[in-house]
Formats: sequence, C-alpha cells, structure tokens
Amino acid sequence: MPPGRQFAILTCMDARLDPAKYASLSEGDAHVIRNAGGRASDDAIRSLVISYKLLGTREWFVIHHTDCGMETFTNEIMSELLDQSLKTASVDADGWHDCCEGPSSAEGKYINWLTIKDQAASVTEDVIRIKTSPLVPYDIPVYGYIYDVKTGSLIEVPEATAAGKVQ
Repeated sequence: MPPGRQFAILTCMDARLDPAKYASLSEGDAHVIRNAGGRASDDAIRSLVISYKLLGTREWFVIHHTDCGMETFTNEIMSELLDQSLKTASVDADGWHDCCEGPSSAEGKYINWLTIKDQAASVTEDVIRIKTSPLVPYDIPVYGYIYDVKTGSLIEVPEATAAGKVQ
C-alpha cells in the first residue's frame, strides 16, 4: 500500500528504535525499511526503488543512531567469528568472543558487513550510495539524520542532506 505521507525511512533494526515515535508517524504514514545499521545495501535500495516506482514515495530519509551495534565490530572480526562457529557470539569489555564449538563458515570474508566507524560519515556514505544508484531518479531528495538514543532527538547530518539534494 502507498504510504499516507509519501516518504520512506531507511533505519536500523535495533529494537530500541521506534521510527513511528521519533518521526511522529501514524500507522500507514511511511514505508520503514530496516536492516543492521540502517545501511544502504543493495536490498535496501531495491526496497526504496519499489517504494517510489510502485507505491509513490517522493522523499527518503536515512536515519542511523547513536550507540549502534554496527560500531562494535569490523568486517574482519565478523569473518573471524563465523570462521570459528556459526553460534551466537558474546561481547565484553575485551571485545567479541566466540562462545561455542560447532559448524563454521569461511564465507563471511566475502561479505561487506557495512560496519560503522563514524555515524555522520556512514549516513553521508549511504545517502551518496542511494543518490548515485542508476535505479534512483534524480528528483528524489534523500535526507540524512542520526537519532540520539539517549535524548530522543533527531540530528540532521548537513553533509548527507546536501549530498541528497535534488540536482
């Protein structure tokens, strides 16, 4: 169904986030696309394009957040953890640790896990990735924000919003 307010949000799957609350949405107002980190993966861009092309959204928002789990590891750490075991890992002050024996996979080294080192930079990177996709029309504005999980405020990332302007 087309969203009532004709926009889509790409945000993180973190259970602490409630896009309806921080964006003042009612049910049916917007398409909300969620993944680990709220990153502009191929699948996220696919969903945004469907939201526009078939369901009429006219604006997109990329919203990352403070204290994101995607900041706690790198591609190398994820690859090493999967290489040791496919079971759930644990984290403490010393970092990530595998907790179990069991089946493992070396395939993790072939995936870009889209981890985050700097929130503002990752929001800007994602807005640029969306805007430069050959599937995205030039007249869709894309805005970049960071949600502060402690204060509940949305903070605009000016570099991201500038990169997402309609040209």
